[in-house]
Amino acid sequence: MIEKLFEGLIWRSRFIVILAVIFGLLGAIVLFIIASLDIYNISVYTITALLTNAHPAKLHENLVSTIIGAIDLYLIAVVLFIFAFGLYELFISEIDEAMNDKKTSKILEIHSLDQLKDKIAKVIIMVLVVSFFQRVLHTEYNGAKEMLYFALSILALALGLYFLHRNSKY
Repeated sequence: MIEKLFEGLIWRSRFIVILAVIFGLLGAIVLFIIASLDIYNISVYTITALLTNAHPAKLHENLVSTIIGAIDLYLIAVVLFIFAFGLYELFISEIDEAMNDKKTSKILEIHSLDQLKDKIAKVIIMVLVVSFFQRVLHTEYNGAKEMLYFALSILALALGLYFLHRNSKY
């Protein structure tokens, strides 16, 4: 009797994961909104500068940097979505609406914790690549040695992405 009660309590305790699901989705929504507002603001700023024939210093650099930063936020939001959906499917229940819809993408379909970790790891690596390029925009190069390091870092990123996606079906 006590064993059955205890096992039932342990089994139902998995529903605490719902907190991570709710706040993961909430965090993703907030990041999508912030990234969209960033792009909206820089677009308004750029259009205003073009219409008034003003050309502020570093306009292009700020525009590209802001857009890359927004892409970074979008990717982090995607990580949170994948995390929330994966936890829900692994610990709570499969999402019936996704199972019944033949047109939906299988990207959010998670069958194991390892599969969830792999999907999240790939998106996190893309976040790091985008962050790298955002930082590179603000770097000044003062010699051939620094340019060589820059080229080698891009080569290392390209090789890493190649090996990451080498066995992928996509």
